[in-house]
Amino acid sequence: MKMAIQQPPEGAKPPEDTDILRHVRCPGCGGDSLYAPSNPARPFCSERCKNMDFGAWASESFRVPAPPTGEDLDGNALQ
Repeated sequence: MKMAIQQPPEGAKPPEDTDILRHVRCPGCGGDSLYAPSNPARPFCSERCKNMDFGAWASESFRVPAPPTGEDLDGNALQ
């Protein structure tokens, strides 16, 4: 992971002396994201990426796999 100092995202508080500044890959857009307490959207690069990810979970675009239940195997599961 590369260590560099970057300006915090717009609207974020300025970094404090105790903040550890490092870049990570934004899970939303793949761009650089400042992973530090001064970035309220971390690990995302912006509130937009954070909200897009939340929306995908809320609309069930992302799902956590689970083993089939007895209902699934009987074919009586609600569609």
